[in-house]
Amino acid sequence: MSAQDRLTDALYGLGWGTVKKLPEPAAVRLGRTIADLAWRKRGKGVQRLESNYARVVPDASPQRLAELSRAGMRSYLRYWMESFRLPAWSEDRIRDGFAPQDVHHLTDGLAAGKGVIVALPHLANWDLAGAWVTTELKTPFTTVAERLKPETLYDRFVAYREGLGMEVLPHSGGSAFGTLARRLRDGGLVCLVADRDLSASGVEVDFFGATARMPAGPALLAQQTGALLVPVTLWYDDSPVMKGRVHPPVEVPESGSRAEKTSVMTQALADAFATGIAEHPEDWHMLQRLWLADLDPTKGTS
Repeated sequence: MSAQDRLTDALYGLGWGTVKKLPEPAAVRLGRTIADLAWRKRGKGVQRLESNYARVVPDASPQRLAELSRAGMRSYLRYWMESFRLPAWSEDRIRDGFAPQDVHHLTDGLAAGKGVIVALPHLANWDLAGAWVTTELKTPFTTVAERLKPETLYDRFVAYREGLGMEVLPHSGGSAFGTLARRLRDGGLVCLVADRDLSASGVEVDFFGATARMPAGPALLAQQTGALLVPVTLWYDDSPVMKGRVHPPVEVPESGSRAEKTSVMTQALADAFATGIAEHPEDWHMLQRLWLADLDPTKGTS
């Protein structure tokens, strides 16, 4: 393990070991302080966040974009402070920490035994939403985690999410899709963050007027298993309670090839994501390149 990897792992370990012991007001202040420091440094992540916001809010002035990126960093650090503290939250704190709208789109599908795929963008705190599902709805679910480096950091994330009641599968290895399909055929719940896919299998979508790629997996799983595909968007306000909306299910088109159906369904997901992001752009934590026009043409990655 390199020195940089060791430092990264140590910092995350410090977060989970120390921040969760802080009183909540102290954790909030710490997160805001770190966010403002990072914003003033204007590193690559902040610059990319601002560039992404410029696509979401194309008529924003430079001053407005700077305000958005500052609010975006504060939202991003709120996510981290909450995530570090989630393992220490009581069940009541988790239940009270999230107030979603239109949950019936999710619970009706589960009650029908069809299986449900929840697809979310990188908005607000998807881990808190997941903890609320396992706590308030008493419903376990399966998700996928990207292999992180160092491996010890990936192990930390898996242990953290499993501690919140999630089954976590590695993104690499090729077996995740089959396991997810089995869970859905058994009437289970699968939750996937699905607003960025730079792989060759990503589906091209129109996103805020330009082309981006999003993963084909959610649409393919819905077609193969008959599960409902349900977009969810999240946001913060000035309260300690995160808000959210469960959107109506994305329908499988009646005609067309599998690829054509997948394209239509993934575009519908992108449209639902765009609705939530446009309403609360500062809560979209996209600090990487997303649109094809922003990608390095020689590498195709950020």
